[in-house]
Amino acid sequence: MIAKPTPLLQVEKLRVEFHGSAGRTVRAVRDVDLEIFEGETLGLVGESGCGKSTLGRAMLRVTEPASGSITYLGLDITRLRGTVFRRTRADLQMVFQDPFGSLNPRRTIADIVAEPMLRARGLSRAAARAAVDDLLDQVGLGREAGSRRPHEFSGGQRQRIGIARALAPSPRFVVADEPVSALDVSIQAQVINLLTDLIRDRGLTMLFISHDLGVVKHIADRIAVMYLGEIIEIASRDDFFAGPAHPYGEALLSSVPSLGSARERIELAGELPDPASPPPGCTFHTRCRYAIDRCRVEAPVLREVAPGRQVRCHLPLLTIAAAPSAPAPVGPVTKGTTA
Repeated sequence: MIAKPTPLLQVEKLRVEFHGSAGRTVRAVRDVDLEIFEGETLGLVGESGCGKSTLGRAMLRVTEPASGSITYLGLDITRLRGTVFRRTRADLQMVFQDPFGSLNPRRTIADIVAEPMLRARGLSRAAARAAVDDLLDQVGLGREAGSRRPHEFSGGQRQRIGIARALAPSPRFVVADEPVSALDVSIQAQVINLLTDLIRDRGLTMLFISHDLGVVKHIADRIAVMYLGEIIEIASRDDFFAGPAHPYGEALLSSVPSLGSARERIELAGELPDPASPPPGCTFHTRCRYAIDRCRVEAPVLREVAPGRQVRCHLPLLTIAAAPSAPAPVGPVTKGTTA
């Protein structure tokens, strides 16, 4: 038997909570278990509000988790503080969604990109400046961009600056949080191609967060699907796009014309439930066309249904498809909000 590789980064039972007025608690991330292996790009998908960005931020402790553990190269970094955490954190970087709000408008591009080098790598200012010039060339801006300020650049160029800043401390793991969603379609492909080249050339490991399955298909090696704070499916890219195992993944894929044109268009009933008061049992049963009585009272666990494939469902679609006579959909009428 071939030994399973050790994850570069692993989270176990990770939970993130936000507390509001009148005792209201929103569990944005609910006991997530996830492994990311060195050199891979894991695509994290799901509709807006499902907790994708919060999970990505929690994995880097940009947002502090309420409970659970984050292990990087065998070291539990969940409670690290001070110098040890700062050194470790240099290996774990983030590209933010908003290329307009994530850059300091008062500083030059050279200063923005150099700061992580000075803090994390301990370079001299002269060495940092030379490294900044090389990095600006790598992301397609040119070293002359270093003397300018963020307002002088377009959205796509600012996102390249954000990528350069994330790469400045030479990280091993990068969270890219919806890095192209704020860009024009014509620019998205350029940034995706840049990220693909950097992943290959630098051997990066990446969590790529997006609601756009078309974009994820071009960059991810594996897919993790999130719904209402939970991971509900994990599969290789090829397996997922050949046919999701979870009904929610099926609906997501069918909603993208270029990817689901040969499939039945599935429109989910109702809206995403309130994360402060999730439904009992399976959290997806209120919108699932395959739901049975068990789904309404018993929460499914994330389990392996095929090699390398996990699903949180009592009736995974792989099982339904393999049944001698597949049951007809019995859940809510499929009208309403498209995934």
